[in-house]
Amino acid sequence: MMRRASASHTMGWRMAVGHVESSPIVLLARREFSRRKPAESWPDMGLCREEVFTMTAAAQQISGDSTTASERRVAGDSAEVQDIISRVDCAHETAMFHRIAALIAAGILMDSIDVYLGSAVASSALSTHWSTVAQNSTFMSAGFLGLLIGSLLAGFVGDFKGRRTAYQINLLLFGGFTLLGAFAPNMTVLSLCRLGAGLGLGAEIVTGFAMVNEFAPMNRRGHWCAMVSLVANCGVPIAMLLCAWVIPRWSWRPLFVGVGLAAAVIWWLRRDIPESPRWLAVHGRYNEADAIVKQLESNGSEPVSAQSSAAAADSSRNAGGRSLGISLLVAIVAVSATNVCSYAFTSWVPTILLKRGINLSSSLFTSTLMMLGAPVGCLVGSLLIDRIGRKRTIVPAFFFTGVFGMLYAYQTSAVSAIIVGFLLMVCLYTLMASVVAVYAPELFGTKVRFRCVGFANAVAKLLNVLMPMAVAWMLTALGTTSIFVSISAIAIVSMLVVGVFGAETSRRSIG
Repeated sequence: MMRRASASHTMGWRMAVGHVESSPIVLLARREFSRRKPAESWPDMGLCREEVFTMTAAAQQISGDSTTASERRVAGDSAEVQDIISRVDCAHETAMFHRIAALIAAGILMDSIDVYLGSAVASSALSTHWSTVAQNSTFMSAGFLGLLIGSLLAGFVGDFKGRRTAYQINLLLFGGFTLLGAFAPNMTVLSLCRLGAGLGLGAEIVTGFAMVNEFAPMNRRGHWCAMVSLVANCGVPIAMLLCAWVIPRWSWRPLFVGVGLAAAVIWWLRRDIPESPRWLAVHGRYNEADAIVKQLESNGSEPVSAQSSAAAADSSRNAGGRSLGISLLVAIVAVSATNVCSYAFTSWVPTILLKRGINLSSSLFTSTLMMLGAPVGCLVGSLLIDRIGRKRTIVPAFFFTGVFGMLYAYQTSAVSAIIVGFLLMVCLYTLMASVVAVYAPELFGTKVRFRCVGFANAVAKLLNVLMPMAVAWMLTALGTTSIFVSISAIAIVSMLVVGVFGAETSRRSIG
């Protein structure tokens, strides 16, 4: 029994010191103690108890030194990340930044034009008997499916492979497949090309606005994102004019060729667009991030110490310290409500008012007057978003969307419908410029920003796919007033969600 106990003790001590026997300090201690006669030996080991305790203390010292070094390394990494983030926040608007913003705006403008071309091509193909109603439905569904998948994929590629990689891939996709679509021999091939183009179209909005957010100085971030949104929303009237002039003369194919070639030119110009220094920093590539930030600082920037501690942010945290779930909920509700309300008004209101006896479609002039509210709304958003804050812009815009939505339902004359419709468009596109372009990307830390914004946009696009069926049912079963009541209800609920749960991100670092 004593032998077994001794063997057990031997095994226990061997396990206790086995993991440190190769340490230089322990080897030195063993050489020192080997010259001494053990006072109390343990069987099969030849080590005295004092030696074991000394060796264990040495091992603990090594372990403590290792832990301290690890903590210092983590702290150093965190300090380097915060240094990069602070310098980007304080950088001035240099020529490099202006070039980045211009190229992003150009890409989103082409995206906006390409999205509108889909409906124009479908109607032209149907009128020339090149397609059927069923084929047009497949064509439009393919585009929407591409938008949905593209929004999701862009988030994962952007967060894991880099912003620049995602940004260049999406432009290549929608430009390349649109160009291929110009030579489609039938509607089936054109639908497949539209699916491929949709992947890029869905990704462009996600990557574009988030890129501007990550490069823009903190105090002017909202202004620049809203200005890019203003440029992007000029795509619809430009596309309308192009379709009205080109399609009757040369069909829709030259439009696809033109958009594809324009996208190729922008892709070539963007080939050397830098990676986001924020993304590089949080992935440990500090030297690359530092080189890019130095270019952004080339016009002279404020000292990093000028940034208030209240504005500093951790790249892994979400705005206002909110949980990821709360931030994602706010983004999904705000982005979805903005898209659904805008889509319902611009796509269905003419049909609804026609049922009420107001024929606005007979006059291009009246429709144009209403659409002028879109650029005005984007301009309003760009002027207010940095001056009064995100929530103070978004919450009233949702409120007045609800008010004007209800008022529009009861207009009985063309003049009053134009006035109220113009004001409603101003509110809707103030939301487009402030929610989609600015607020949603700011709610998330750099590590998850693209994925969360992509998911929020994907949900919004899915709702837009389901919206026609819901509107058609409501028109038949509940009447026209139910549409406007629904728009108002969606806007008011979104106002409450943003007002109660949303974080204020104005003049705060986004990490």
